[in-house]
Amino acid sequence: MIQEIRITTVEELIPLLSDQEYRPTLKRNRSNYVYRGMPNVDYRMTTTLRRNCKGLERVLEPAILKNFAKYAVIEDPTVASSVWRQMILGQHHGLPTRLLDWTHSALVALHFATSEDNLEAMEAHDGVIWRIDIDEVHALLPEKYRAIMRANKAEVFSVDMLTQASADLNSYDEDMGGHAMVVLEPPSINQRIVNQYAFFSVVPLGMADLEEFLERDTQNTVKYVIDRRLRWRVRDMLDALNMSERSVYPGLDGLSRWIARHYFVKNEE
Repeated sequence: MIQEIRITTVEELIPLLSDQEYRPTLKRNRSNYVYRGMPNVDYRMTTTLRRNCKGLERVLEPAILKNFAKYAVIEDPTVASSVWRQMILGQHHGLPTRLLDWTHSALVALHFATSEDNLEAMEAHDGVIWRIDIDEVHALLPEKYRAIMRANKAEVFSVDMLTQASADLNSYDEDMGGHAMVVLEPPSINQRIVNQYAFFSVVPLGMADLEEFLERDTQNTVKYVIDRRLRWRVRDMLDALNMSERSVYPGLDGLSRWIARHYFVKNEE
């Protein structure tokens, strides 16, 4: 089931930003949620592989990864060691993959929900943040995957753990079908992954519609809709909290995008 919550005031963001469960065993507040922010509520949660290959993912994905590894090895010699490493490195550099980006930080998700390549569109449509419960999603995994998590005392998968469970794409797809997926914490291969508190869901090819899966098989999924009239207000608040392009995209690219938005002149109409 997907619960939809509409956000029309800054105050209504507080439950989203402070949603941490107290764990008596740790005596700490910890969250099992990951978030995905998107600038347009009408956007579907679709992988770049599916958008790029349009139904031919099963045929084209192995060739995409094989060629990426062949040419990328000069930049990262470890890329040939694992198909999952190929995906993570490729995703970072724009390669079409089955990975879907998430973050453990609600603030980072809020940044992406209130960002636009075309700033004229900031008030043209609502933004959206999706929240999923990692524990709930992983409870649907086959037993061998859950056994690996227990053995590692882990709540999310690392590349090594996923390789142990499934070293190739076909076996992963057979294990998952359309009813489960792994949430993966990538290695810190660059500062952007660190700053974005990045996670990935590894979407099996048998899962034709991720939102349909979440509606059918989960109970704790939330879709936060950010009212378009609030987006500039939230954007200004995030800047004051040091959550901007400068932190999300370390380096000159992020700096340039931040300055461009800082000096953007709104259309008075």
